[in-house]
Amino acid sequence: MPATVDVHDDIFAPDVIKDPYAYFGALRAAQPVRWNEQYRMWVVTSYERLVWTARHPEYFSSEVALRDNQPPAPGIPEEDMELFGAVRQWLAARFTQNDGAKHKEKRKVVHGFFTPKAMETWRPLVRQTVNDLLDELQGAGRWDVMHDFATPLTYSIIAGLMDIPESDRGFVKELSGRMCGFDGNDPNRIRDYAAGVQAVTDYLAPIVAERVREPGDDLLSVICKGEIMGAYTRDEVLANALLLLVAGHETTNDLIANGVLAFAENAGQFDLLRSDPDAHVVNAVEEALRYDSPLKSVQRVATQDVDMGDGQRVSKDDRVRWVIASANRDPAVFENPDELDITRNPNPHVSFGSGVHHCLGATLARLEGQEAFAELARRYGGFELETDAGALEYLPSIGQRTLLNLPIATR
Repeated sequence: MPATVDVHDDIFAPDVIKDPYAYFGALRAAQPVRWNEQYRMWVVTSYERLVWTARHPEYFSSEVALRDNQPPAPGIPEEDMELFGAVRQWLAARFTQNDGAKHKEKRKVVHGFFTPKAMETWRPLVRQTVNDLLDELQGAGRWDVMHDFATPLTYSIIAGLMDIPESDRGFVKELSGRMCGFDGNDPNRIRDYAAGVQAVTDYLAPIVAERVREPGDDLLSVICKGEIMGAYTRDEVLANALLLLVAGHETTNDLIANGVLAFAENAGQFDLLRSDPDAHVVNAVEEALRYDSPLKSVQRVATQDVDMGDGQRVSKDDRVRWVIASANRDPAVFENPDELDITRNPNPHVSFGSGVHHCLGATLARLEGQEAFAELARRYGGFELETDAGALEYLPSIGQRTLLNLPIATR
């Protein structure tokens, strides 16, 4: 790690957003568990400490919306604080914002839909959607990976699984897009997020009411069955429907776009994938997940005082944020961690978390990534960036690693 990297507290600095790996790598080398005074939180950057933290939910609670009573950081206007309270109540209704037996009970409602066996039945739909989108781009030569391929693919799949009417999908996608800045630094982010939540909830409410009365086999009906079973309230049905609708495509389109960027910058690795897509694509997806994970970090709240070692003591109610982007490039675990290597095996990345809160949609994300990368490898000889890599823009978020655009030329 270059000694010139400045270890500072501004996690929203342009250099950190553009290249989190140099910054968090320097943090990891200096102090794998470090107090960030500017944002009043602990930052966990080593693989070992991240996994330990993730696997001790009795010390580090997922009930962030209920337990984190500190003001938002970065700050928001005072007049938005009441609205922030309402947003926290909505967030608390999601099954991911629970611990222990309550989390297990609420997650169980939708768990069966996302098992590897269940997800495999959707592979033909994913494959067909990938091919349809690439057929439309055939001969274009130049296109934007994020806008023309990754986002339409992943949103189409999750909207299809939830049986959102095709005529409404563009409208719902536009509404959902208003919520992408929650983990950012825009002072107006809470009002934008709340407006998006309200708009999508208003849209979903009558559909949910109908599927509670007459559930089908789609994912939204599965969530609605949680109310029928008594596991969810109506507000929880709406909150979890919105969670899966948004999270079901946001991170996967980041996986695909970040992966294409990685292949554009590592042509030899794409050539290796092209040599036998069927043989290499599973490992290629895992390496893309490790190399430039869609999710940069996750927040928890300490339930009690915890000794983290090296003299670092987390106090009860402290914010704790573990950094996936750093753990996935920890040289203590990964050889040549800053190199893309689609033959890397084993590859114990933590892009989907670790422990009981392991990402529910991991199998779906992998499936979509596999079909997308394999078909790209069959159709194209490579990718060239249509802009300087340094000019690429990312969403200013501590949580997400999201390209705002990715213009490429294909060969």
